Parts: sequence; structure tokens; C-alpha cells
Amino acid sequence: MSIILQLIGALGFLLYGMKLMSDGIQKSAGKSLHRILGLMTGNRFLAMLTGMFITMLIQSSGATTVMVVSFVNAGLLSLSQSVGIIFGANIGTTITAWIVAFFGFNFKISALAIPLFGIGFFLTSIKRLQKQNIGEAIMGFGLLFLGLDLLSKSIPTLDASNIGFLSAWTDKGALSVIIGIIAGMAITVLLHSSSASTAIILTMSHNGLLPWEFAAAMVLGSNIGSTVDAVIAAWGTKVNARRAALIHVLFNVTGTIWAAILLHPLLLVVDALVPGPVQQHITYHIAMLHTVFNVINTLIFLPFAHQIAALTERLIKPKADEAAGVYRLDFVETGAKENAVAYVIRAEKEIEDMTDVVTRMFDRISLGFQQRTMDFVSQEMEILTQDENYADQMKEQLTSYLVRCSQLPMSDKLKNNVSVMLRIVDDLENMTDDCYSIGVLLSRSVEKEMQFATEDMERLQPYLELVRYFLDFIRKNINKHLNEEQLAVAQVLEDQIDDLRKKLKKVARKRLESGADVKTELLYIDLVRNIEKIGDRAFSISEALVMTQ
Repeated sequence: MSIILQLIGALGFLLYGMKLMSDGIQKSAGKSLHRILGLMTGNRFLAMLTGMFITMLIQSSGATTVMVVSFVNAGLLSLSQSVGIIFGANIGTTITAWIVAFFGFNFKISALAIPLFGIGFFLTSIKRLQKQNIGEAIMGFGLLFLGLDLLSKSIPTLDASNIGFLSAWTDKGALSVIIGIIAGMAITVLLHSSSASTAIILTMSHNGLLPWEFAAAMVLGSNIGSTVDAVIAAWGTKVNARRAALIHVLFNVTGTIWAAILLHPLLLVVDALVPGPVQQHITYHIAMLHTVFNVINTLIFLPFAHQIAALTERLIKPKADEAAGVYRLDFVETGAKENAVAYVIRAEKEIEDMTDVVTRMFDRISLGFQQRTMDFVSQEMEILTQDENYADQMKEQLTSYLVRCSQLPMSDKLKNNVSVMLRIVDDLENMTDDCYSIGVLLSRSVEKEMQFATEDMERLQPYLELVRYFLDFIRKNINKHLNEEQLAVAQVLEDQIDDLRKKLKKVARKRLESGADVKTELLYIDLVRNIEKIGDRAFSISEALVMTQ
């Protein structure tokens, strides 16, 4: 029991240290680290390098693939682009094994761990320095080293009598390889981290508890186990996100199968690359194996990125409830390293899409002013109704999603931005209500055969164009911070819309006083008022964007 408790404590330091380090680096980098994923082109090699670079920084291929699944789901990445990033993430995750191999056992790492933790703590505590995130990363690095040291001290207390269950399976030939793969997979699934499981394998091998071949099989198994986060993240997502998760599973499982079949030749390649006796330098051999395996696997499959994407499209078909017009936005927690920034970027993309819905509806009603016919009533109103219902679904699910985001650990700056996004979502949905109301008024005027003077309809055109220009301004800046000069531009647009509304309503009232049809003029005034509401909400969004940081 004492040994088990020591191991649990050591693993706690190791995993918490990795989480602190990963979160600190991600917070320091801010949104730029994650936006790199959204700027990918169709270049599969650039995508691979991006996935590798990000994973090396954040020390977690699981976190990278979860982001990829999320961004594919949001439409920020295409399925083909995700292939290269996922492949690169597998190479990037090998950096942890090299850190452990180089630093973990060559000197008394606890001597470095304590000072690192202290430096990180003071950087975190002294607010004036504004280095809290870097301090958090350094604290995590110190705890990671401390966890490795404690793990190394705990494992030597194990001997043949209490790990006999493991020793019994290390010399069974092909069966040993299968058992090793299953063991490595199980540990990684439990820990939600292939980096942590590799560190454990390295530690046990360094202390002579695992022979070279069995340790190699466990490393291969950890690659399969690392797909669990992507699978969890894809649960309940759109079809392409599920396909991206399948790409990760297929890549790692297929790679592990060929590596297990050709394990002895693979080990010979590693032995040739790492000088010295295997058992004496086993940590370097394991780190090299992890790297060589993922590099070869990537070189084999990267040229077929488009074919792999096409294969997943054949294997995973859209569900019945994924029909057009049904909006879904699921907040899926992986149970591992939740990253608030990645979730917020996903919400930003959805808000951009919601802005497009508003613009599309406004263009449709603008057409209705030019062509007030029964065709508009029978065809365009049906589409307006579908868009308005879709926007209602977007508001409901986006609001729920953003509330869940706000409950994740995040900076005050990000929390403020989430609050602003909630306000913007509400304004956008109100805009779609206004567009629909205008459509209903236009339909009523057609059905009741109301006649508007040609000059009255012509007066509305500059009014509509001004509001449309304001919508373009909002669409261009929807997820950006507006400065005072840009807000002044929005204020000018708002004032111009208000002035035109007053003039149009004044003309309508004069016609009423001169004996014009009351119902027709009141409906005209309602049209003018509803168009002006869209301008009001556009200005409200502009004010909200000034508050973003």
C-alpha cells in the first residue's frame, strides 16, 4: 500500500506539473498559438510542421488534436488540412521523451526542481512583473522534474516479488509484444497523456524493470491510447470533426500494427542510431524509438493525406439529424486539459456564421422591396422563416456554449470577451427577428394589394443601402477590438440612419394628414421603424466590440 501511495503521489506531481506547464505556455502565447491552426493552407507539409511545433510547445499531442477536432467542427480547418496537423502532433509529442532522457536521470533532478518551482512561484506572485503565465509554466516544469524524481525513487522499491505479474510476460515472444502494447495503451487512456505514460516507461526501464523489447511495445501502445482525447472531443460533433478524430485513430493504430510486425528491424534501426549498449542507454533508445516510429509513420502516410480524408468520408456518413437547417453546437469536455482559448475561438467562428445569417436575411428582404410580388411571399418568406428559426437555435446553443466557456479557468481578459460575445449573440438574433418582421410586413402589403408610390419606395433605397453598409462594417469587425476612431465611424452611420428615419416618417405623416390610406401609411412607417432597429442593434454591437480586449 505504501508503494502504491508513493506512486500515486509521484504521478500526481508529474501530471499536475505537465498541466501547469502546458497551460502556462498556452496562456503566454495567447490566441496567436491557436490561430496558427486556423491560418493553414492546403500545404500538407506546412500543416505537419505546424502540428509538430504547437505540440512541442504545449507538451501534449492530445491537446493539439482536441483543438484540431474542434476547429474542423467549427469550419476553421478543412478535413484535408487536419490530416497534416494530426501527423505533426504525433512527432511533436516525442519531445517529452527526450526531455526525460536527457535531464531526467543524468543528475539529481530534485536539486533543479525546487529552485524552478520557487522562481515560478515568485514570478506568479509579483503582479507588477506581469509574468504570471510564464511563472506558471516554470512552476509546472519544476513539478514535472519533482514528479520524475519521486517516481524514480518509488519504482526501485518494486522487486520481482511484487511485479511478478509484469515480469512473467516479458519473455513470451510475440505475445509479450501484444501484452506490452495493451499495457501501454491502458496506462495512456487512464492518464490521458502519452507523454506521462512514456515518462513512466522510461523510468521503469531506467531502473531495470522493463526489458528493451517490452518497453518498446508499451511505447507503441501509448500511441493508440493517446487517441482517446480526440475520440471524446468528437463525441456529438459535426460529421467532419468525427472524421478528423477517425484520422487520428487510423493513423496511430495502423502505424502501431506495422511497427509491431516489424518490431525487430525497427529496434535494429534505433540501436544503430543510438551508440552504446542498449540497457546502459535504454532511455535514449526509447526516446529515439518514439521519434523514429512517428517520423516513419508520417513519411508513409503524409503523401496520401487527401486519400485518407476521402476514406474517412466513406466510412463516416452524416447522421439523420445533421440535415441542413438544424444547428448543433456541443460543448464536449475531454476530461483532460481543457483549454478555454480554443473553445472561445470556436465560438467566434460560430458568431461569424451568425453574422452571415443576418446579412443573408437582410439581402433577401431588400430584394422584396424591389419585387413585391406573390413569388416573394410564396418562396422568399419560406426561406426567411427557415433562417429565422436557425438563428433562434444558434442563439440558444451559442449562449449555453459561452456560459460553459465562462466556467473554465481563464484570464479576466478572456472572461470579459466571453461576456461581450453573449451580448453580441443576443443582438444578432434580434436582428434576424427584425428582418423576419420586415418580411412579414412586406408579405402583408402584397397580400392586401397595398399600393406605395414609386417615389416612396425609391426613398427607401438609400436607407436600406446605409443599413447594409453598417452590416458590412459589423461583419468585417465582428471578433475584433474596435478603437475610438472606428466607434466614431459607427456613430456616424447610426446618426445618418436616424436622420433618414425621421425624414421618411415625416413624409408618411404628411401623406396621412393629406388623406392618404391609413393602413398603407402605417405599414410604411412600421417598415421604416424595423429597418432602423437593425441599425440600432448594429451600433450596440459596435459598442460591445469596443469593450473587447
